[in-house]
Amino acid sequence: MQSNVPALRKESRAVATGEYLTFKLGDEEYGMDILKVQEIRSYEQPTRIANAPDFIKGVVNLRGVIVPIVDLRIKLRCPTAEYNSFTVVIVLNVRNRVVGAVVDSVSDVLELSKDAVRPAPELNAGSVDTRFITGIGTINDRMLILMDIEGLMSSAEMGLMDAAVAA
Repeated sequence: MQSNVPALRKESRAVATGEYLTFKLGDEEYGMDILKVQEIRSYEQPTRIANAPDFIKGVVNLRGVIVPIVDLRIKLRCPTAEYNSFTVVIVLNVRNRVVGAVVDSVSDVLELSKDAVRPAPELNAGSVDTRFITGIGTINDRMLILMDIEGLMSSAEMGLMDAAVAA
């Protein structure tokens, strides 16, 4: 199950409006900027890296490029991280670095207008980390948590990028 996403891309838009790849983590539906997505691949067991945090599952060789694989379900503290036939890796291009993100499933690509996106809720910073939530998208009866996937993947706690690249 491999599909290239570039055919879905259109010209870049402001953060509040644009096209989002939607995916599931547990019971929640999320969205990320489609322009960060390189491709979607079925999950394959990566090669484990010693002493890596539990959310970094390891690395895979993707056409000669060694790609770190991050399980977003573990990173975002989902109650379960079950691997099944729907589990996929979203291959991202973040700040000129290729990174894979494991999710439960991919739904579709949605275009959200500015009116369909609300600001992220203000929550007590001590209990909930909302730094990487850019807003809440609504379309019909669906609510999407819109993620700043570039910010998350390049954050210092992920340890995937040099400080100079992440800044």
